[in-house]
Amino acid sequence: MKDQEMMTDLLLTEKKMSSNYSTFASECVNVQLRDAFLGMLTAGHTTQTDLFRAAQQRGWYQVEQAPQQKVQQACQKFCTEAPSLG
Repeated sequence: MKDQEMMTDLLLTEKKMSSNYSTFASECVNVQLRDAFLGMLTAGHTTQTDLFRAAQQRGWYQVEQAPQQKVQQACQKFCTEAPSLG
């Protein structure tokens, strides 16, 4: 397996684990166990960020910058919809 494939695999694994930790924490009755899952979620996000940056530096993970107008539209939509979620 090449370095790029391993990096991609690690990043995808961390993304899936973060999703799982989030689900486990939100459905956990025991506070200590929930806090443990939240700690693992935070650590997983840190690892994801490190992997993402390393892949990006090597040119293996490129993201397209959103135009400012689209960013503003997304912010407006969120600000409009967020109060109805609470």
